[in-house]
Amino acid sequence: MEIGISPAEHGDLELLAELLAELFTLENDFHPDRERQLRGLRLILDNPALGRLFVLRDQGRVAGMANVLITVSTSEGCRVAVLEDVIVRNGYRDKGLGRRLVEHILCWAKAEGMTRVTLLADRDNKAALDFYRKLGFDSSHMVVLRKRLPA
Repeated sequence: MEIGISPAEHGDLELLAELLAELFTLENDFHPDRERQLRGLRLILDNPALGRLFVLRDQGRVAGMANVLITVSTSEGCRVAVLEDVIVRNGYRDKGLGRRLVEHILCWAKAEGMTRVTLLADRDNKAALDFYRKLGFDSSHMVVLRKRLPA
């Protein structure tokens, strides 16, 4: 197995949408919708100021992904990152690849001058919460609230 991490390419989008469908079936707040996922992936890929898509590749084959959105924090006084959609394809799990992907993103964010990476994880996903805590992520006193706007 020869695993590398690289930015996503347009040819990856269908496979990334498949990974998102798998991820969203595991989370309580989201539901797979291929067209929406493809639209969101394209928005990020075509607009690097919005964020980056990172892909785990095994000899060119997509083995996992993560989405990093870029925003500005007034408390930090600089750009910060929001890490989303971290998933490793079945068959590649439990090999340290998720850790490697997140560590790659943390290094990238630091090199880009970012001082914070925030993420959201499903509160019922103990494995994911444990995984992120082992990587140094701490719980926040902030509570996530959201309001859906009509289309």
